[in-house]
Amino acid sequence: MLPTLRGRCVAATAVTVVAAALALAPAPASARPVDDTARTRVEIPGLEGKGAVEAGSGYTWVPVTSGTASRPGQLSPAESRADGDVSSLVDNGPTGDRLDVVIVGDGYTLEQLDRFHADAEEKWAEFTAAEPYTRYRDLFNVWTVDAVSPDSGVSGDPGKDVVRNTALGSYFWCDGVERLLCVDEKKVDSYVAKAPEADLVLVLANSSKYGGAGYNTPSRTLGYEGISTASAGNDRSGQVAIHETGHSLGKLADEYFYADYPGYEKYEGEEPGESNISTLTDDGMRTSRTKWYRWLGETSPDGGLVGAYVGGGYYVTGLNRPTDASIMRILGKPFSLPGREAMIGGFYRHANLLTPLVPTDRTLRRRDIARVDVPRLSGERQLDIQWYLDGKRLAAHQGRTAVPVSALHLDSHSVRRHHLTVVVTDRTDAVRDPAIAATMQSTATWAVHH
Repeated sequence: MLPTLRGRCVAATAVTVVAAALALAPAPASARPVDDTARTRVEIPGLEGKGAVEAGSGYTWVPVTSGTASRPGQLSPAESRADGDVSSLVDNGPTGDRLDVVIVGDGYTLEQLDRFHADAEEKWAEFTAAEPYTRYRDLFNVWTVDAVSPDSGVSGDPGKDVVRNTALGSYFWCDGVERLLCVDEKKVDSYVAKAPEADLVLVLANSSKYGGAGYNTPSRTLGYEGISTASAGNDRSGQVAIHETGHSLGKLADEYFYADYPGYEKYEGEEPGESNISTLTDDGMRTSRTKWYRWLGETSPDGGLVGAYVGGGYYVTGLNRPTDASIMRILGKPFSLPGREAMIGGFYRHANLLTPLVPTDRTLRRRDIARVDVPRLSGERQLDIQWYLDGKRLAAHQGRTAVPVSALHLDSHSVRRHHLTVVVTDRTDAVRDPAIAATMQSTATWAVHH
């Protein structure tokens, strides 16, 4: 477990990273609180600067209800009517078949809710401009929940002494770190619960100040994967949020490390569970056929070849990362090939590749048509759609999303009850791990009677 390491910057190889650090004393290695039901671990974003920006600067523990004083008293009738309103920003199908993202704003007054909706649309566009979100954008639903704040803006902006009364109690200078933007998790949950479903949560602060935070543990009450906070008006903050989904959805480790920090010179523990850091060299991975060995030697979107680069998981040596500068280390960079694969696996934990448009508990008759809705993926390779009758592939119907029962040419003198099955498979080249590939298939079966 990483101790609280605040304001530390990484000296990255072959890129320029901000060298300044805040003069804040780190907590001891036993920084995990005794009672972590009342506290939660959050990742601190890297320092902003002119060069590339370190993706993160360690973790700290903050109270679950750590927001600033938020909205005492009663809302006006107009504010009450608007507060908690849910809107669909992106609708790609039933919540049970899609990865549902819920965006909640903080520091927006009643008169500024239109701005919040525009900010939410802009931030989601930033997400979908980054792979693998680009290719898989149709696997997502996006909901916005209006949270009405008495004050415009959030606490700590522009200065530490500024306190604003907001719905979620968002504030900079969380745990003494200026760029760490925390929220009251219980208040966030009270709004997220109003959405039809939530797999991932993004809180947008009405601010242009650089900052954010990553709450990357599942919600204790609603079960979503995590919360990312970001300043709506800051272009770097969106990258912080995308990085945080690398943890929550991709289950990826941080790939940055702490130079000249006592205790982090060399990792000597067991092999980590995360897929993107390893004690093994590239030869060791090939021999043991583990971690990202399937990608070794391939050119990665973030630059260079996939290998075993020294440093990662906060340690200068002893742990290796797949590439030199993915978004798990440097903001603004793409996910690496292994990182992209892990993110796709995270998408498919929540999303299905088909939605039956005819209930599967209904027996189909001769005049019926079996129909499914299938998401459209960007790129050259589309989804593979196959149909089967009693286990036998129907080659003539390959690629179709609708098959009439009459086209099955059932023999009235044969068995009168059959089973029609459709199987939709994503065979993208971006996934090589069979365990992830096995999750990228959806099926539906109907009983057919003639």
